[in-house]
Amino acid sequence: MKKLKIDLLCKIILIIACLYTFYITKNIIYKTNYKEGNITLIGKIIGITYSDDKTDLIIKSKEKIKVTYYNKLDYKLGDYVKIKGTLNKPYDNTVFNLFNYRKYLLSNKIYYILYADNITKVKDNSNIFYKIKNIIYERIDNLKSKDYIKTFILGDKQDLNDEILSSYQENGVSHLLAISGMHISLLTVILSKLLKKFKYNYFIISIFLIFYAFLTSFTPSVLRAVFLYIFNKIDKKNLILLIASFMLFYNSYYIYNVGFLFSFIISFYLIYFGKLTNKFNNYFVKLFITSTICFVASIPIMINNFYYINIISPLINVIFVPFISLVIFPLSIITLIFPILDNLLFVLLNFMENLTIFCNIFNINLIMAKIPFYLFIIYYLIITFIFIKPKYFYVLIIILIIHNNIKYFNKNSYLTMIDVGQGDSILLEIKSKNILIDTGGNMFSDYNMAKNKLIPYFKSLGIKKIDYLILTHGDYDHIGNAKYIVENFKVEKVIFNCGEFNELETDLIKVLDEKKIPYYSCIKELNIDNNKLYFLQTKEYDNENDNSNVIYTELSGYNFMFMGDASSTTEKEIIDKYNLPDIDVLKVGHHGSRTSSSIEFINEINPEYSIISVGKNNRYGHPNKEVLDALEESKIYRTDQNGSIMFKINNNKLKIETCSP
Repeated sequence: MKKLKIDLLCKIILIIACLYTFYITKNIIYKTNYKEGNITLIGKIIGITYSDDKTDLIIKSKEKIKVTYYNKLDYKLGDYVKIKGTLNKPYDNTVFNLFNYRKYLLSNKIYYILYADNITKVKDNSNIFYKIKNIIYERIDNLKSKDYIKTFILGDKQDLNDEILSSYQENGVSHLLAISGMHISLLTVILSKLLKKFKYNYFIISIFLIFYAFLTSFTPSVLRAVFLYIFNKIDKKNLILLIASFMLFYNSYYIYNVGFLFSFIISFYLIYFGKLTNKFNNYFVKLFITSTICFVASIPIMINNFYYINIISPLINVIFVPFISLVIFPLSIITLIFPILDNLLFVLLNFMENLTIFCNIFNINLIMAKIPFYLFIIYYLIITFIFIKPKYFYVLIIILIIHNNIKYFNKNSYLTMIDVGQGDSILLEIKSKNILIDTGGNMFSDYNMAKNKLIPYFKSLGIKKIDYLILTHGDYDHIGNAKYIVENFKVEKVIFNCGEFNELETDLIKVLDEKKIPYYSCIKELNIDNNKLYFLQTKEYDNENDNSNVIYTELSGYNFMFMGDASSTTEKEIIDKYNLPDIDVLKVGHHGSRTSSSIEFINEINPEYSIISVGKNNRYGHPNKEVLDALEESKIYRTDQNGSIMFKINNNKLKIETCSP
């Protein structure tokens, strides 16, 4: 009876913690000591990240602050610095469903980003713990295997190759790179054997684990594993609930931390249902069942953060788990102590990288649309049920098949102007068909918009292919990402504008030919599920902008028009040639440049809504004031102010959503 009361109490505490978390995160409650604007402050460096052209610091002053400085710094952890700069709140995501950096920072108890103009050292580090951490970093930096040793020992992945990281993620083994229960368990086993003759070995190991949590910057997965060891006298089923509850009371925004979710949810299911492996004696069979439990428990998290699941990842884990836990991780520790083993570790790490690339060939990735919170909860109710009654596992399989094909059940139409900065990219979803008009592109930045925004957004909607990629014209800000999309996402057909192909278009055509993707140019109309897209501009001009495809379509009684970068010259040709109706949604030409959107044209089509794709604080001064004045009778949406803009037609009613930064 007493145990039942304790069990019930632990569950009640977790429910209260979840309600508290919901209230805090819903109302964005956060106590801060600062205000936005210019500031000078002194703080201690508790984190450093380097990239090619900048240094990012985590500073502990009155509270933690992320500092971005566009220069190299030669400071160490624990140093005190004086910083002058501008304090800003980080932006939310500006593309629906995608990674929210502001929420991620909140999960680390960081409310502001300080863009530094000047940083000077005030005081050298004098803290013994930071001195040890600096010594460890310096020792690791002298090793060939430093990228992975930092990962496995300090939980620092900043130096790992992005493509290799993506490969681990696609294989479903990236969790093995995060310091978690597996690593802590191995450390405690090693320390227990070394200290078995000491009377206070439990106390010594506990102190060491707390210090190790400091070395790894107190990441949620490490804290969970450390607390599970320190309070091992408490029943594990209750302890995991209590640890999760108290961590949420401490920082409710942990709920936005993917590592926190993976760590606690997978641990919960392993603790409660790990006994499913008891009936098997074979190590690899047990490992496969354990990997399957982890995989199933992680499905909703994978769906809502990465928009796919790899159904063979339990099999791949059977290969990687023993290799990393029994070979790579222990050897990383030993190499840190005995650097003479660095070459051996380096060879094994290269083998591991080649192995993950090889395994990618056999992946079966199912694209899964992001789900709302209530479906997230329903998923876990179903998962819990099938773990209790494994014979009903087929229920989950049926649900996953339906989810994977969810786009075929949606009869609504959508238009989304995706925020790609100073460029254009518009996604049209007409029943089960997907049309992408332009891809955006920034020739002045290495940031890959297609990789980081467009393709993840498609996947988050459950989109498996682009049926038609329509390129209005060959300027980089409209076509720059097209090649990457064609190479990394399924595209059925491509449509170019009228006029000669420029160098960008020619390079793209080479890829289309290699992949045997049909392409067309200067077409007049396109039939899509009983809907027609009319290409109004078929005359050839001597410049790319006026050669832009200008597209008109009618969906469920609403008229849409997309102007590309067409100028007032093309506009006049169009209104002279066609008897256009009033337009409900106008994609304003040339990002609101004064060369487009003439008064005569706007008065002729009388748009109810006007959408402008434009970069924040762009060098061109877009949109032009004259254009905004011309559109004053229209409701204007801009990507620099509103983020991505979605028009949804549901039951013949037009609804508008924005993803404001």
